Amino acid sequence: MGLFFCCVGLLRTKFDEDNLLQEPLLNGSARESAGDEIVTPYANASIFSILTFSWMGPLISIGNKKALDLEDVPQLTSFDSVRGAFPILNSKLESDTGRNNRVTGLILAKGLIFTIRKEIALSAVYVLVYTLASYVGPYLIDTFVQYLTGHQDFRNEGYLLVSAFFISKLVECFAQRHWYFKVQQAGFRARGALIAKIYNKSLTLSCQSKQGQSTGEIINFMSVDAERIGDFEWYIHEPWIVLVQVGLALAILYKNLGLASLATLVATVLVMLANVPLGSLEEKFQDKLMESKDRRMKAASEVFKNMRILKLQAWETKFLSKILDLRKNETGWLRKYLYTKAMSTLVFWGAPTFVSLVTFGACLLMGIPLESGKILSALATFRILQESIYNLPDTISMLVQTKVSLDRIASFLSLDDMQPDVIEKLPMGSSNIIVEIIDGNFAWDTCSPSSTLKDINLRAFHGMRIAICGVVGSGKSSLLSCILGEVPKISGTVRLSGTKAYVAQSPWIQSGKIEENILFGREMDRQRYDKILEACSLRKDLELLPFGDQTVVGERGINLSGGQKQRIQIARALYQEADIYLFDDPFSAVDAHTGTHLFNECILRILDSKTVIYVTHQMEFLPAADLILVMKDGRITQAGNYNDLLKSGTNFMQLIGAHKEALSVLSFIEARAVTVGEGSSVTGTTKNVLLKKESRDDQNGEADNIMGTKGQLVEEEEREKGGVGLSVYWKYITTAYGGVLVPFILLAQILFQLLQIGSNYWMAWATPISKDVAPPVGGSTLIIVYVALAIGCSFCTLARALLLVTAGYKTAMTLFEKMHQCIFRAPMSFFDATPSGRILNRASTDQSAVDLDIPFQVGTFTFSIVHLLGIIAVMSQVAWQVFIIFIPVIAICVCLQRYYIPSAREMSRLVGVCKAPVIQHFAETISGSSTIKSFDQESRFRDMSMKLIDGYLRPNFHNAGAMEWLCFRLDMLSLITFGFSLVFLISVPRGTIDPSAAGLAVTYGLNLNSLQAWFVWNLCLMENKIISVERILQYTCIPKEPPLVVESNRPTSHWPTNGEVSIRNLQVRYAPHMPLVLRGLTCTFFGGKKTGIVGRTGSGKSTLIQTLFRIIEPARGQVLIDGISISSIGLHDLRSRLSIIPQDPTMFEGTVRSNMDPLEEYTDEQIWEALDKCQLGDEVRKKEGKLDSAVSENGDNWSVGQRQLVCLGRVLLKKSKVLVLDEATASVDTETDNLIQQTLRQHFSDSTVITVAHRITSVLDSDMVLLLDQGLIKEYDSPEKLLEDKSSSFSKLVAEYSMRSSSSYRNVTNI
Repeated sequence: MGLFFCCVGLLRTKFDEDNLLQEPLLNGSARESAGDEIVTPYANASIFSILTFSWMGPLISIGNKKALDLEDVPQLTSFDSVRGAFPILNSKLESDTGRNNRVTGLILAKGLIFTIRKEIALSAVYVLVYTLASYVGPYLIDTFVQYLTGHQDFRNEGYLLVSAFFISKLVECFAQRHWYFKVQQAGFRARGALIAKIYNKSLTLSCQSKQGQSTGEIINFMSVDAERIGDFEWYIHEPWIVLVQVGLALAILYKNLGLASLATLVATVLVMLANVPLGSLEEKFQDKLMESKDRRMKAASEVFKNMRILKLQAWETKFLSKILDLRKNETGWLRKYLYTKAMSTLVFWGAPTFVSLVTFGACLLMGIPLESGKILSALATFRILQESIYNLPDTISMLVQTKVSLDRIASFLSLDDMQPDVIEKLPMGSSNIIVEIIDGNFAWDTCSPSSTLKDINLRAFHGMRIAICGVVGSGKSSLLSCILGEVPKISGTVRLSGTKAYVAQSPWIQSGKIEENILFGREMDRQRYDKILEACSLRKDLELLPFGDQTVVGERGINLSGGQKQRIQIARALYQEADIYLFDDPFSAVDAHTGTHLFNECILRILDSKTVIYVTHQMEFLPAADLILVMKDGRITQAGNYNDLLKSGTNFMQLIGAHKEALSVLSFIEARAVTVGEGSSVTGTTKNVLLKKESRDDQNGEADNIMGTKGQLVEEEEREKGGVGLSVYWKYITTAYGGVLVPFILLAQILFQLLQIGSNYWMAWATPISKDVAPPVGGSTLIIVYVALAIGCSFCTLARALLLVTAGYKTAMTLFEKMHQCIFRAPMSFFDATPSGRILNRASTDQSAVDLDIPFQVGTFTFSIVHLLGIIAVMSQVAWQVFIIFIPVIAICVCLQRYYIPSAREMSRLVGVCKAPVIQHFAETISGSSTIKSFDQESRFRDMSMKLIDGYLRPNFHNAGAMEWLCFRLDMLSLITFGFSLVFLISVPRGTIDPSAAGLAVTYGLNLNSLQAWFVWNLCLMENKIISVERILQYTCIPKEPPLVVESNRPTSHWPTNGEVSIRNLQVRYAPHMPLVLRGLTCTFFGGKKTGIVGRTGSGKSTLIQTLFRIIEPARGQVLIDGISISSIGLHDLRSRLSIIPQDPTMFEGTVRSNMDPLEEYTDEQIWEALDKCQLGDEVRKKEGKLDSAVSENGDNWSVGQRQLVCLGRVLLKKSKVLVLDEATASVDTETDNLIQQTLRQHFSDSTVITVAHRITSVLDSDMVLLLDQGLIKEYDSPEKLLEDKSSSFSKLVAEYSMRSSSSYRNVTNI
């Protein structure tokens, strides 16, 4: 019968393959992207196909011909997809929590059980049938042994017994396979629904809740905790099925051994109770382990996102040691947890022997006669009971872990959401007032005694333009956030009428195509799209990009300049056709020319009829506003139009005064230019023109032949193809102590197996076959030998468990350290092309597998081989003829396994690859939640998240189906072996085989199918899990940056003394497959002088700075500082001697002190001095903790302008000879900009200062100005000489800036 099923299953697979081959001929190209269109065959499979898992045949067949890709894997049914599961969980949680929104671990567990109730009920039936069928064998063994001794109750009793054994095993196989599949199906549904719930929650979190939960922690809930809860479905029936199994075992034992079965009950209960203290310890350690893992992931998430700043400042080693310290704390708890688990293993591997010892001892004390048939029946019963007791430590461990995870997720789901009643939404057209705030008081921190914004009153009519200005930290961005509903309202009213679009101060760009970023979910209207590209000055940038608007943007827009990101943001807002537009100072990130163009085209022309509220630090944009709000200390101190405010004076005049001061510099420079022109007009101009001509010739000479092939910066995630190489296993087992412990672990397992078989053989041999036969040895000898063997077993178990845990722990430590050392030493190009989600996936999910799962998985696989060999040895010793059938069966098993493994392996890899986009999307959503909510795009992002979750669950689901497809066929084959051996035993003449030995062979044979399946299951699971090691090893082979220190060529401690930067034929590209960005620059930045670098957005300004710091290595040419080639010295020697205030101001979670001085090199007095110089001293003194006051993740509790001032404070502390300002004052108002420039002039008068700026006034007092255009030097001379030549590009740029500012300037001078 088993042979019939097996053949049918294989034929069915062949038939499915043939169908598959014919389908393209019938359906044209219907299967081109099969997985994306076709729903899983499971949805419409026949009963036979479902029973035998034949519906998996076509996919396994494809996987056997080629490496599977996601499009080959069919879609899930609506029932199994997250779209089907999430609404059930969500509505259940909402009905259980009511209005208070407080989710507990119990409520969450009930919600999940309700979501998967059908699978739980069905799998419960399978478990029960499986359990009942599995006890038929032990029940019949005594009768079988009696039959072999010649005791026959009726004719053909032997064949009837064989049929009973066979049918019970067949039913057991069917039930077990479907039980396993159903619980996995339940796990996938629960996991998908839970991830979707966490995602949705992260979109609605209040700002205060967000500050308490970092991105890394929230990702952990999704990648680790939800995963663990999904895995718990394996164990969901264990608690109650153990009771059924114990009950059935006692019934069989009572039949055979009478009252001695009570001793079995007591022993079993004692064993179970022994696990209670171990279980509570495990829970405690697991809890602490997860907490410490959260802290590490929080730090890692922040570090990987801000790797550029760490490299620029030469801080990587400090932050690496911080992560390694956090890991050290984590591994302390990991060690305790693993060793506790090892003790649990000892208790339970010793349990069956302990239970049998107590039972047989009780029999001797009670005088119950022991016969080999009864002993073998008892041993077979203990063996099944042993499985439940084996699983108990895992079950308790999983219960503990799942409870911890449920509580963690429940506490996250209970966090406060944004206040739903912050904004009253009015229907569009119901009033001419579009935005209204009445007596508004708002605070980011509701517990704080002082409000962030006080007494806000604002009314905006349809079509009105409102400008908001004020110094850094005055509450401008917070006011926009109030209108968005982001800031908690303490009192007052906020009313909005119509849709909103928002442009944040720090650009938020999604990874994906530029076109997708601009359309942002709307349909393409080509005419409108082109018009907006033109208005946002993006046309030229897109022409320069290798794939135009189809170029894939890296994470957080990594391969775009600051200005390009900001303009894409503006284009996104314009394309939305909203009623209210909120701009948070987007013009500061672009150059003067582009800023004017954007303001005129976007705000004055395209949005002419819309309500626009914009924050700006550029005074020249104020006259165009109908209403100007001047802010100071969270209040609107003045409101009115431009001319009214000029007359009223005070705060507004301070800002205008600063602007006037900046413009006076411009007038002064222009006047100087005229004077120089009159005195020596010919030489200056000629020299400049000559320089331009020469440099252009130099640059164009060799630029073209370096142009590489075009390619996207962000590539698809690398995925190994084919078998997991033996080298991966070898590296894994030899990582700890060079693999010295492995032979000892194997030896302990082999000894354990020999002693266990020996003890069972002893009991079968040393007891009589029936009451009439005298026992070979006395009762005391019987028990003493058995006890000695049992103690030997226990010692072997203990040795094996401790050695395994020690090796696993050491391996996890080593791999973690190696991977992180390599990641931190990777070049910046690696981080540009690798979204942080991919790195975090390895640092969390894969590392978690290496910490907790893989040692046990590899160990279990090895033990299952030893176990299987032991059973084969016992069976063949009794009847070597079993090999006649066993060898071909094993051959078929191996063929099946080889046929199956390519599909399973690729699906496991797909699971890993498809998880990263879920994490990536998650992280992006959290960082851009304000933008997403302002565009009312939450539902689209939820849909996108569900699509990605389904993409992750698809390979999971089909992988589970494939596993059961294989195991079912292997079960059938092992059933053939078992059936053959039974038929052989009843067919041979009586007396040929010792009945005790034959009974022992049957006892072990009952386990053959489950053990053979267990062996293959473990092999496949190990292959799947080892992929985590493979993925971590991938990251230990990342190409490294040049060395941090070159010992043979270290500069002197005072280098650079002069600070002269000489650039020679510099050619740079971001990646070998991308075009050149700098195309042969040659110039010198003189020591102790100020050099300004200007040029259109995307002209290569920031690239030049990155090359100076060797973030990008030159493709050709070199850079010399004081005559030393920067490529010849170590990176830390270079970067630590230069200072930079970067374009994106970055702060890290910690304190003000740790942000100012991460390397802990300066005293508090020096830090206070630097804070005072950068105008932040008073602000920090106001805070409760002073230098120890908290800074939240990404510095979110500081304004962008304040963060920029912190960066200034850092360079004032460091005081280098070469200082680079990369658009450093883009986010501050003109007054603060003037103060910064003054501070820099005062403290860096003898340093080489290189300034990349969009504000012309920032570079006008430079000694030299370098103008870049499309990666080439267009002009390089002193500002006076460039201004003298009215045809120069710089002169035109200044003229435009003057003209733009003239209206406000004239108004100032008229006062």
